[in-house]
Amino acid sequence: MIDQFSRTTLIYGEEAMEKLHAARVAVFGIGGVGGFTAESLVRSGVGAIDLIDDDKVCLTNINRQIFATRKTVGQYKVDVAKARILDINPDVKVTTYKTFYSAETADSFDFSKYDYIVDAIDTVSSKLTLVERAAAVHTPIISSMGAGNKVNATAFEVADIYKTKVCPLAKVMRTELKKRGIKKLKVVYSKELPIKPRDNVENSCKTGCVCPPGTKRKCTHRRAVPGSTAFVPSVVGLIIAGEIVKDITGFSGRGMGV
Repeated sequence: MIDQFSRTTLIYGEEAMEKLHAARVAVFGIGGVGGFTAESLVRSGVGAIDLIDDDKVCLTNINRQIFATRKTVGQYKVDVAKARILDINPDVKVTTYKTFYSAETADSFDFSKYDYIVDAIDTVSSKLTLVERAAAVHTPIISSMGAGNKVNATAFEVADIYKTKVCPLAKVMRTELKKRGIKKLKVVYSKELPIKPRDNVENSCKTGCVCPPGTKRKCTHRRAVPGSTAFVPSVVGLIIAGEIVKDITGFSGRGMGV
């Protein structure tokens, strides 16, 4: 019978689609990377998805975040994402958390109930905590490395964290994970050198903040606000989604002309 996943089934087959429908994936960080990951997973047939982010849509998110529009500015990202996801597939089980993931909030999550975890967080300490918790219960996880201040969407690749080069965030993660005894971590990263943002008084978030009222963690709290494009974070998010679909279904496409 024809349904919204018929074209995907033509690629993967019924057994693989059943695995996707039975899977539960947690996406930590519903921004430029995590938003595209979440939507792509739902369009691929994942049956349950958890969305974790305490942020609200900001005007400056519109250039790159799939859930950000003029109409959604000021709304919680997880609420906007849930509404759109249910428009795509009303049968998906969507669980939302208006939570900033950190060591202080980590106990709110049972990582053993997830089939896969997405790390699309931009805070190093939170990324490390997330990876540690996933490793403790042997739940697969994939992490996004630095996507800000980059323009070459074709430069991103999938690798183990200990085989990465150039990326400043990956370097920090390698060092800290080694200290913690974490021996492997699948990541999406780029060897492209980050571009220095052209920050000035007129375009600086520090002098012209437009964050919605009630925003807890404003960009002004950062040491530096990264630049971004519409096409780099989206590519990273789609690569992550593709890796998850591949790992859950066990389907690589090899030997089939792919």
